[in-house]
Amino acid sequence: MSKELYRWQEDCLEKWFKNEGRGIVQAVTGTGKTFLALSVLKRLDEKTGNRLRVKIVVPTAELMRQWERSLRDFLKEPGNEEKSLRGVIGLRGGGHNAESDCKYMIYVINSARYELARRILGELREGEQVLMIADECHHYVSGQNRLIFEFLPHLNGEQASRFYSLGLTATLPGGQARQYLTSVLGKRIYSYGMKEAAAQSTVCECDIYHIGLTLLKEEKETYEELTERMNILYRKLVKGFPLLREAGQRERFEILRQIAGSRDKRAAQTALLYIRLTYKRKSLVCLASERLLCARDLIACLDINEKIIIFGERVSQAEELYQILNRQYPERVGRYHFRMGHQANKNVLERFRAGNIRILITCKALDEGVDVPDVSVGIVLSGTSVKRQRVQRMGRIIRIQEGKGRASLYYLHTEETAEETYFLPDTGKGQLLELQYRSGDTGFMNPEYDDKAETLLEHMEEAGADGRKLREAERCLRKGRVRSDWRRKPQDIDIRIREAKYREDKNYWVCMKNLSSER
Repeated sequence: MSKELYRWQEDCLEKWFKNEGRGIVQAVTGTGKTFLALSVLKRLDEKTGNRLRVKIVVPTAELMRQWERSLRDFLKEPGNEEKSLRGVIGLRGGGHNAESDCKYMIYVINSARYELARRILGELREGEQVLMIADECHHYVSGQNRLIFEFLPHLNGEQASRFYSLGLTATLPGGQARQYLTSVLGKRIYSYGMKEAAAQSTVCECDIYHIGLTLLKEEKETYEELTERMNILYRKLVKGFPLLREAGQRERFEILRQIAGSRDKRAAQTALLYIRLTYKRKSLVCLASERLLCARDLIACLDINEKIIIFGERVSQAEELYQILNRQYPERVGRYHFRMGHQANKNVLERFRAGNIRILITCKALDEGVDVPDVSVGIVLSGTSVKRQRVQRMGRIIRIQEGKGRASLYYLHTEETAEETYFLPDTGKGQLLELQYRSGDTGFMNPEYDDKAETLLEHMEEAGADGRKLREAERCLRKGRVRSDWRRKPQDIDIRIREAKYREDKNYWVCMKNLSSER
């Protein structure tokens, strides 16, 4: 593969070799961690006289296939694109069971647990040089996943000197989890965040929109009832366990779980009921009716050529939205979740990559492992407090591709509930915009934008614009309300006007230029 490394990748390579071929790289999703790792294995292979054995561990079968594609492209020789790589790359897991003696082995973690450590130990004892690449390494901290590192205590000094490791993650955990990872993979040698990536243009610019929703009347009444019951229970619990008052959210729920399992039956029942009501209230907020209506109306305002990923929290929600959108965009919508089955998910992802479908609805299954650079819009149906999910979801849409403009990420959030607003910090050159949505005739509201749009329509009326022109302007302004195009520089908008292929597109950009001039 003919491709130059970014400056951060070159710096990272240098630090990894200085650290004796050990270490963890924390880099925001979409900035080129995979290409960095491929460059590491190539340089290390040359350094070791082409005697290197490479073991790549990934959390999912889809990520395994993605690594295989990347590795095949990387190993192709210029001028000899059809060179056979049979017997060079082996896959274990996800229905694949290749012999383990290939030079490059890619393992799904479920298959690696019980064989990889033994294989690495055997090759090191035979005098081989071995590189382990642990992709999404935050997955390998808990439970039986640690078995892949079981060989390490059995290495002598000479064998250890021939073992190399590279951990890759967008969000390195803290505390004991981090301590464990650094003990088996090496210390964190490089951190590359969103701010650095935006400054160095290794990701495309991204605007984040926070869309405030409301609960319907019946939902709000149920929410308030649940909240009142929870408050009564909580006051009882605090009397017996004052520590709850000072604890943070995560610590508080850990204390509540301990109380629920205690021998004090009354306190245990109270804590258990409080936990159940908490989950019930969270589910009510997560599945609020306006989320699906907002997603439907939002997509109607977006450019018809934009590729969209929608992240839901529940399969039932994803299925319901699929039915809604598939009626509006037949054969252009797909869904990807664990209930679909392995082959169906594989097929829909291939169709999405090929452009046969434009909108992909998923739950948590694609937070990691999907690489579709031309995706430019992400819609998060309900906010998440997990930083890793927020970073990974953003990473799905900020990958650079030639001809791709700005990316947009929309977070849907219910107002006046316990659901917090979770924004990604410091998106570099991108913007953070606040919107509101009310189903029915009101639709989207953007106060600053709406004032300028109303002024523009008034000026058009004063200038004698007829009804047809005013209706067309209103159409364009409705679409612009959920975008940041009106904030662009007039000279940038001029380019879009010249490049517009259709009259409707040109009209839209003319309206955006007029609003931009108002600013």
